[in-house]
Amino acid sequence: MTNSYNPFESAKAQFDAAANILNLNESTRELLREPMKEIHFTIPVKMDDGSTKVFKAFRIIHNDARGPAKGGIRFHPQETVDTVRALSMWMTWKCSVVNIPLGGGKGGVICDPHNLSLSEQERICRGYVRQLNSLDPNKDVPAPDIMTNGQHMLWMLDEYETIKGGHFPGVITGKPVGMGGSLGRTEATGYGIIYVLKAFLSEIGMPLADTTVSLQGFGNVGEYAARMFTDLGGKVIAVSCWDQSKGESFTFKKSEGCDIPQLASFKDAYGGIDRKKAESAGYEVLPGDSWISQDVDILIPAALENQITPDIMPKISKKVKIICEGANGPTTPDCDPLIKERGIELLPDFLCNAGGVTCSYFEQVQSNMNYFWSKTEVLSKLEYYMTEAFHDVYSLSRSNNLYMRDAAYIIAVSRVAEAVQLRGWV
Repeated sequence: MTNSYNPFESAKAQFDAAANILNLNESTRELLREPMKEIHFTIPVKMDDGSTKVFKAFRIIHNDARGPAKGGIRFHPQETVDTVRALSMWMTWKCSVVNIPLGGGKGGVICDPHNLSLSEQERICRGYVRQLNSLDPNKDVPAPDIMTNGQHMLWMLDEYETIKGGHFPGVITGKPVGMGGSLGRTEATGYGIIYVLKAFLSEIGMPLADTTVSLQGFGNVGEYAARMFTDLGGKVIAVSCWDQSKGESFTFKKSEGCDIPQLASFKDAYGGIDRKKAESAGYEVLPGDSWISQDVDILIPAALENQITPDIMPKISKKVKIICEGANGPTTPDCDPLIKERGIELLPDFLCNAGGVTCSYFEQVQSNMNYFWSKTEVLSKLEYYMTEAFHDVYSLSRSNNLYMRDAAYIIAVSRVAEAVQLRGWV
């Protein structure tokens, strides 16, 4: 990972470019360029050995003009407040571009779940809710993110309901199915990426079954994107993922196409693939960054931010026609001009990976009305929302000769700007 890029500076640079095209007035720019609310706090936690550790945590609301702030809570040892600020801003644009009535927020705890027992993780979750004390189904609705899951969300929900003395299932999404969670949520972000990619390939007349992909990241997002892509007939040639035991990443390659269910069966809880099992199944094991240099039609970065930089660009094969961003902020702003120059089509992150928040919205709606949809119904609604959002972005990009990231920003920012203006905030 490149450390010289600050994700919040990247997010602001992308917003500034859209604000200039939209000719936003100064007060609107000032309001939308920064989070509306930041809460920094500490969580003292009794550890299993009897000691007390203090964990730093954040909850940041970027903007809630269009609805309650929505956004995950991540556990990460290198979490920074600027990463959380950037993610909260991207969530605002993400909810706006798919046109769901939610704003943008994000949370984080600086910790490493790999080194914590489940009971210690539970105490962090409960402590987060007690210290934050600002969750509300009508104000701020968290969800899982990196290294958090449905169990973490249920502990948080239980703590919230204990404090409030009632049932409020709509205050947190990403809950386990049967406990207020939505069917289809597990697949939603990965499937959402492929719904957008499928719609784009259809527009340009390129059969999906004739295309090849190299993928970075094999967590929930990467795995389900790869599953749907191969189910539709495409080939995933290479998958890169992090190996926790080695402390580095590796790329697993099979030129004739990876067997995704088989690779998934070699996975650990954090998305790492067992090297020995992969090698014995005939996969070539390459350095972690080899995914970027594969001779494929499509690159899907679905892991971390700042993975495609000007230094990395020369490694991208001349065969690559599309970059489909599954991660948040995988491409640095100074790389966008180089991608345009190369004639590579870019499907932007906050459109491609909005499947997760869209399904979270569905979960919130179902929880609030205490009525749950079938998986088929959830996924058909998801495909509708993602495809409609893609067509809005694609039409604007083609009619105004815009890079697709710029088109997506113009749609998202203009909707939020209109909301803050109509409310009389600016």
